[in-house]
Amino acid sequence: MSKYYLGIDLGSTTSKAVIINEKDEIIGRGITNTRANYKVAADIAREEAEYDARFSLLTQQLKNEIAEYPEFMKYMADIRSVFQYRQFERRMDLLKKTLRETVDGFAYDNKDEIADRLNDILNIIGPQIRHEFLEEDLGSRNQFFRDIINERYNQEVEKVDRKYFEPLMLAFDKSITPVENQMLQFNFKELVDESMRVLEVKYQGLADMQEDKEDWYFSELNAVKNNFKSLESSLRGHIDQIAGEEIHIVNMVGTGYGRALLPFPEDCIKSEILCHAFGAHAVFPNTRTVLDIGGQDTKAIQVDSHGLVTSFHMNDRCAAGCGRYLGYIADEFGISINELGPEAMEADKETDICSTCTVFAGAEVRELLNNGEKRPNILAGLHKAIVQRSMSLIARSGGVRNEFTFTGGVARNQAVLKYVTEMVKDSYGDVTMNIHTDSIFMGALGGAMFARRNIKVDLPAKAKAIN
Repeated sequence: MSKYYLGIDLGSTTSKAVIINEKDEIIGRGITNTRANYKVAADIAREEAEYDARFSLLTQQLKNEIAEYPEFMKYMADIRSVFQYRQFERRMDLLKKTLRETVDGFAYDNKDEIADRLNDILNIIGPQIRHEFLEEDLGSRNQFFRDIINERYNQEVEKVDRKYFEPLMLAFDKSITPVENQMLQFNFKELVDESMRVLEVKYQGLADMQEDKEDWYFSELNAVKNNFKSLESSLRGHIDQIAGEEIHIVNMVGTGYGRALLPFPEDCIKSEILCHAFGAHAVFPNTRTVLDIGGQDTKAIQVDSHGLVTSFHMNDRCAAGCGRYLGYIADEFGISINELGPEAMEADKETDICSTCTVFAGAEVRELLNNGEKRPNILAGLHKAIVQRSMSLIARSGGVRNEFTFTGGVARNQAVLKYVTEMVKDSYGDVTMNIHTDSIFMGALGGAMFARRNIKVDLPAKAKAIN
């Protein structure tokens, strides 16, 4: 039986899980919003990592077929997209039921009209989301149920008569959390079978799409269309084995802001500082400085040649400069957090933001808007202020030493990345800067690697936390 090792990073905004094998290779990743119920968040992240691991194992089993027909990688990617949609769809069905029950319980005189508007909205956004999952790879761009629904629901609510706005938003706010906090059970084999049936219909209809797609895109899909039956047959030969195989977790380590709430033994809980450093070093072995901007705190970490922490400084008493700060600003502007970075990149200058407090910054933003300042310029100033705060922590921890690795969910924000790159280069010269697609998973990866090694490591005695 193969042995695997699990790391869970229970953050304040997102929870991540990573599964590695005995060669330190990542075979599974899972991520979800952190909810009020931390156990549910950890369980869902772990379950998603196990699904991902099964897809990795399926791909390994099919390596000969894929080597002969490279277009089969597209088929496997499409199966994963439909698989994710099927998971989403079942939670969406629960949300629809909960929303309707919530509206039915309202005391509004016009609740029947509200229910009609709600059904209109659900009938619009349902097909939109299905198309984006199946045709535009939505699952790889946004893994969070709440974000996917919230953005499209709000867009449609904005279009209805204003008298329906408050009750429709109230219905969503009252319904989304209990739906997120419910652990749904999925059967891996059933979902893969469903996905293959959906793809068969999709590929049979490809001829109707020829004139609407770019040549390279159609060429790839046409190759899959003509050959996917061969891989489907091979896939069915392996799926029972993979679906029935136990993902045998030999050891696990929990970390992150909510690590004390994980149902793990005390010796299986480690500081997120240790785990982020170890994970960053695993991916980039020459890492000597790590910056982690998380949801609730920011950490500047110095590591040695083994990936162990030699010093660090952190801000853990104020959300300014962290992911929560960005979330607060997104709420102020009424946009999703994913839109912040791209809009900030459209600025023609950075507005000076004086306040370093989240609450005061919100008031300052409102005043700037009232004075006619452009929103992209305000966002650029906010992003720059976040990075300046982080650079102060780096300086106090010992500065940037070659190589510099950026971790945490905020590393996905293009504007933050832009200012980090500029400020590191300006202050420390031409150092190697590492950003990775798995930046958000570094803490969970470090946890999994500690689990495999089963070693005891503590933080440096003189490390400090600051405001």
